[in-house]
Order: sequence, then C-alpha cells, then structure tokens
Amino acid sequence: MEILEINYINFRNLIDGNIKFFPKLNLFFGKNGQGKTSILEAVYFNATGKSFRTSKASEAIKYGTNKMGVYLLYKDNISQKSLTVKFNENKKEYYYNNKKISYDEFYGKLNIVTYIPEDIILITGSPSIRRTFFDGEIAQANNEYFQDLKNYNKLLKIRNKYLKEEKTNTPEYSIYEEEFIKFGAKVIKKRLEYVQKISIILNLNYRKLFDDKKELSLNYECQLGNVKKMEIEEIKNLFKEKIQKNFSLEKRYGFSLCGPQKDDFLFILNGHEAKSTASQGEKKSIIFSLKLSEIDMVIREKKENPVLLIDDISSYFDSNRKESILNYLEKRNIQVLLSSTGKLGIASNDFYIESGEVQYGREIK
Repeated sequence: MEILEINYINFRNLIDGNIKFFPKLNLFFGKNGQGKTSILEAVYFNATGKSFRTSKASEAIKYGTNKMGVYLLYKDNISQKSLTVKFNENKKEYYYNNKKISYDEFYGKLNIVTYIPEDIILITGSPSIRRTFFDGEIAQANNEYFQDLKNYNKLLKIRNKYLKEEKTNTPEYSIYEEEFIKFGAKVIKKRLEYVQKISIILNLNYRKLFDDKKELSLNYECQLGNVKKMEIEEIKNLFKEKIQKNFSLEKRYGFSLCGPQKDDFLFILNGHEAKSTASQGEKKSIIFSLKLSEIDMVIREKKENPVLLIDDISSYFDSNRKESILNYLEKRNIQVLLSSTGKLGIASNDFYIESGEVQYGREIK
C-alpha cells in the first residue's frame, strides 16, 4: 500500500492544506511544537478513525472551531482508493471511495503501523493496554477477529448485567452464556495463532537489528491456563469448566471473572520478563522490533505492504540504534513517514514544518 496524498481541515495546529507523499521515505522535520507529530496523527486518524495521542477526537480539532475533516488518497495492489473521516458535534462519519460506510467496514481498509515514544508503555503498562494494542493489530489484518472480538465484548456486557441483577436462572442467560463461551474461545484461539507467528518474526528482527546474542519472545498468558496446543473445542470446554468453578464468586461480585478480558501478553528477553529486567534501551528496541514484525504479519496476512509512521526518531534512540534502524528502512520496500527535529542523512524526501505549515525542500533557520 502507498499513501498518495492527504487533505486536512481544522486538524490540530496545522494550517489547512494538502500533502503529496513519496513512495518510500518521507521525513517531516523542524523545531519542536511546529506540527510534525500532528501530520502523522492526521494520517493515522484518516486510516483508523482514531488518534494515537488521545482517546477524545474532539481534542484534535483546531482551537476555535467545532468540526474537522481528513481525506486520504492511497493505492493498493489493485487500484487507487480514498478514505474520509469527518468529525462534527462529537459524531464521526466514515467514507470509502466517497461512499458513507460504517466503522466496521472502514477499519482495516488501509493498514498503518505506528512507532511513537509513548509505545514503551506496551512493556511497562497494565495488561489492558497490551490487550487493546494486540487486539487492534490482529483486527487490522483479520476482519473475522474484529467481528469475533466485537461480539465477545457485547456478550460480556450482557453477561455482567445479568450477574449484577441476579438474573442467572433465566433461559435467556443460558443462551447468552453459551455464545459468550463460543466467542471467547474464538478470541483466545486467534490470539494464540497470532502470537505463535509473530513471536518468531519478533526474535529474528530483534537479533538482526539490535542484539544477535539475545533471544526475544512474546508469550500469551491465558487465564484459563496452558492452552497453547488446544483446539477450539478444548478451549471452549476449559472455559466452561472455569466459569462453573468461579460462578459463585461471579454472582457475589456481579461481573465476569473468566475470559480473554483477563489475559495478558508478555515480552520475554533471554528468559526474563522484559518489564522488570530489560534496560530502557532494550525496551525501546523490543517495541521497535515488534512494530517491524507487525509489518511482516500484515504482508503475510493481506499480501500488502502497510505504511509505517515513526514519530520523533532523532530524540528517542541513541546514535547506534538510530543508524541501525535507518539503514534497515532504506533497504525495505515500504512507505515510511517519519518526524525528526533535523535531517537524518538518508535518502528521503524532506518536508520542513513551521507553524503548522508544510514546505518542501526548506531548511531549519
């Protein structure tokens, strides 16, 4: 995939405008606070309908206005296509080739992989942060998983409501619970399959780019126990047993204690959990290796190259790691949009950003 251009109106501090991108490396550089990150955010927002900086879309609207819009033109292996996201009065609208569609239809049309400084929280943060991240990544390349997860979360809310209201003896509850177990097992199985595939690629990327003397893996910690070699029916049976065992506690607390909403993903470096043993430099390298592995997974699953966004690369890595990353990116046949406070000495097409305005071929004053 390749983004051809983007148009944006009332987005952050950017002056309304249009950017035409180049097929490989696109560098947005300038002093801090000028709008470099906002450009990458606008691209991500246009591709996913979400921001990587805030959970509230209203915070991305330019001060003094009450609506915004982004329009993106891209091409895949077949043809040129367009995506539009409009936000007005706390309501989003999604368009594909100028036709209004639902978010379910919109998500995953254009595959984007991002690397931002805040991503370190994927190691240091809570399990819910990791679940949200990996669910999003799996769903981006697998619409079936997107639907399974959506159904499971809906059923989880219904089941919790029945538990809280003490209505677990009704026929309706039994029907919902059967579906709850079915979709929960599907989510667990697809997570397992994803982790087994990406963990191998993750280790290869880490050793190739950063440290060939260490082994890195990603583990899926399922609350049900060791389900690595189980088929879907075995997972369903184990899930059902776990529910029955904890049912009295669930009725007491009024919410579900079992299921994939309790699971975690752990990074293991040389046999130890990275969260507690890895250095800051190692943690940054782990996350970057993960992002590159996501690219490989999208290519494997969708037979398309995703677009890579990297924010603030010059201040986030030391010189050795940065050089290794830039050399790697120059060799890959993928489109990259990255930001930096200065030029990087690579074969990139450079855009200078000042006061929210994008200028091609300028230098920092």
